[in-house]
Amino acid sequence: MNNHKVRDYSNKDFEGLNKLWQETNLGGAQRGDNAKIIEQSIKLGGKLILLENSETKEIIGSSWMTFDGRRLHLHHIGVKPEFQNQGLGKLLTRESLKFAKKKGYQIKLEVHKDNNKAINIYKKLGFLFLGDYNVYIVRNLDSINL
Repeated sequence: MNNHKVRDYSNKDFEGLNKLWQETNLGGAQRGDNAKIIEQSIKLGGKLILLENSETKEIIGSSWMTFDGRRLHLHHIGVKPEFQNQGLGKLLTRESLKFAKKKGYQIKLEVHKDNNKAINIYKKLGFLFLGDYNVYIVRNLDSINL
C-alpha cells in the first residue's frame, strides 16, 4: 500500500475516474455519472475519494459519497481488479467512514447480494443489513409515464 495515495477528486480527474468505473462496472454515462453530476454532488456536501498509484498517477480506486440532507450514500466504491485483495477497498471504506463521522451523518450503501467479499468488509466496519427493503430506480427519465 506504500505506493498508493488517497486524495480528493478534482475536475481534471474525470477521464481517469470514468476509465476505472468502466473497468470495474461501477458507473458511467449509462448510470447518469458525469463530471457535472460529480461536481454538483460535492457542492451539496458529498465527497469523492480517489486512490491513486503514486508512481504512475493512475486512478485505481474510488469511493463516492453523496449527501441528501439527511444521510450520506456511499457509491462506486471499488478498486481495479489487479489491485484487489490488498486491503485497498477496506482503506477506501475507512476513509469514507471518517468523512461520515466528521460530517456527523449516517452513511448508507447498496451492495450486490452476491458480493460476499465487500459485504464482509462492510460488516466488519459496522454496517448493518437493512433486509426489509427492495431497491428500485428510474435511470431513463423518458420512460416515466405520467
